[in-house]
Amino acid sequence: MKKLLLLSVAVASSLMANTVAQEAKDAGLAPIPSDKKALMKLIDNPNNPITDAKVELGKQLYFDPRLSKSGFISCNSCHNLSEGGDDGLEAAIGHKWTVNPHHLNSPTVYNSVFNSIQFWDGRSPHLEDQAQGPMQAAPEMAATKEHVAAVVSSMPEYVSAFKKIYGDDVKIDLAKVADTIAVFERTLVTPSRYDDFLNGDAKALTNAEQEGLKTFIQVGCTTCHTGVGLGGELNVFNAVNTYKYNNVGDFKGDANGMVRVPTLRNITQTGPYFHNGMMKTLPAAIKEMGRVQLGLDLSDKQVSEIETFLKALDGRKPAITMPILPASTDKTPLPDIN
Repeated sequence: MKKLLLLSVAVASSLMANTVAQEAKDAGLAPIPSDKKALMKLIDNPNNPITDAKVELGKQLYFDPRLSKSGFISCNSCHNLSEGGDDGLEAAIGHKWTVNPHHLNSPTVYNSVFNSIQFWDGRSPHLEDQAQGPMQAAPEMAATKEHVAAVVSSMPEYVSAFKKIYGDDVKIDLAKVADTIAVFERTLVTPSRYDDFLNGDAKALTNAEQEGLKTFIQVGCTTCHTGVGLGGELNVFNAVNTYKYNNVGDFKGDANGMVRVPTLRNITQTGPYFHNGMMKTLPAAIKEMGRVQLGLDLSDKQVSEIETFLKALDGRKPAITMPILPASTDKTPLPDIN
């Protein structure tokens, strides 16, 4: 009798999981593929194919602070791969300790490959284009195209690596450096137990996490947070009500008032929240998002259920060994902190 009861519970649990997984897929949610070939189709750029050599060189460049004017700031400074792929600040801090003039929060670089567009206003179509922006932005790395090219070209190890990857006639310039960094960034994918669940593992999520996923769908969160990235598309902000910190910073979205929806993957590690980083805790962010975007006064129970689900989006990060950078030469531009 006990075995029969346990079997009945297991069957019921499996049926519930299958139902919830199907609801999620019907709502537009999709997992990171468990199959490597299927994943490569999603993350690779045919115009800039991923290779092991490009990934390794891109990683070196990502961590190299000499690409910045001051010689102090690297891509990893604002997109720290040791934690959530961001900087943990409400607004990014760059060259000469400049706070982002629009009070914009640094988005995570993890899973950014799943974004259909890049930057909060969606002005870049892909990572290769996006990677050029921060290097040149005055409040960020504050470098010029000439500086970036001169830094990389000054070190024989970098020059040799570029030639091996792109050919002896390669032109080492800002665009080529950004392309290479982007290849590394394309590999920063973090599959989670949520993905395992949607990929068929009925036991990957607890019953409480499945209930949270159901609530997430039922209240309408998937209107914006959808697809593989659970975000990454442009959407209307302040859809129903006005965000309580709307006037902190001057960011209003693109020309049509559209804002790129942030990914919810690893959301427990990417606070503070919203484009200007004014929401300090995840429950507060969930509550405010429900009010602003859905016109709902989410109950404490609903907020707690959604938070329980979101915690299951913490992913398995790729193992990243700190790269050893080539030594500067007498041709390497000196740091300029002015």
